[in-house]
Amino acid sequence: MRATVTAKVEAVTPKGDEGVLLEFLRVYRDSVQLVVDEIWGLDEAPSWMELHTMFYSRLVKYGFRAHNVSEIYKRAKEVVESTKKNNGSKPILRKLTARIHTLDYKLDLDKKTLRVAVLRDKWVELKLKWYRYLDKYLDGSWKPGEILLSYRYGRIYVYITFHKDIVLREPEVVMGVDLNFNNITYTIIDLNSELVSMGVIPFRGLSRALHYRKLAEELQKKHPRNWRFLSGLGGLELGGLIRQGAF
Repeated sequence: MRATVTAKVEAVTPKGDEGVLLEFLRVYRDSVQLVVDEIWGLDEAPSWMELHTMFYSRLVKYGFRAHNVSEIYKRAKEVVESTKKNNGSKPILRKLTARIHTLDYKLDLDKKTLRVAVLRDKWVELKLKWYRYLDKYLDGSWKPGEILLSYRYGRIYVYITFHKDIVLREPEVVMGVDLNFNNITYTIIDLNSELVSMGVIPFRGLSRALHYRKLAEELQKKHPRNWRFLSGLGGLELGGLIRQGAF
């Protein structure tokens, strides 16, 4: 059995390299959009070989490496199939995100740096803002897989996938969990049905959410016509605040 985890790490580029990285991410996104646009009207999404025939020669002219092109096919097909399955309209991609094959990056876990191949065989080096909890993946048993590179709100994020093969042990106990409104109750018994442990873990998440919801409903009743844009909230849309968890 294979265990897989994904670590999110913020990264920074040396001065002058951020523009090169952003160019790569924009062209990558636009290329995925190109494939989405051209296969959207088809009854069935083309196979990988059909996508290769349709788009490979066009995409490599933008300066992509072969693995980049393959990931673009894969991503575009996933977007189209997922959107159609949910009866959505043709998607417009906005996020600057690229999936990077293992052969298109070099991760130095000692120096905490990541070198990524971008357009026209250029490489960009990223300095990773390492977190101590990630050190557990450096014992040699975890192997890095593909990564996801993302640029949001002026920051660069790297999602590194680690995996390792594990052997499942025979179970020694059985745990039952009961999720209640204000707590989680758990019971652990051994294979002979003897009680090992039981306990209650309190939490206030649901009650807090209900409290905010009631506040929002009271505001809506108090301002039935203009509740969506209350001056007391600085012109913010109340519906947006509810979705963000403020109410």
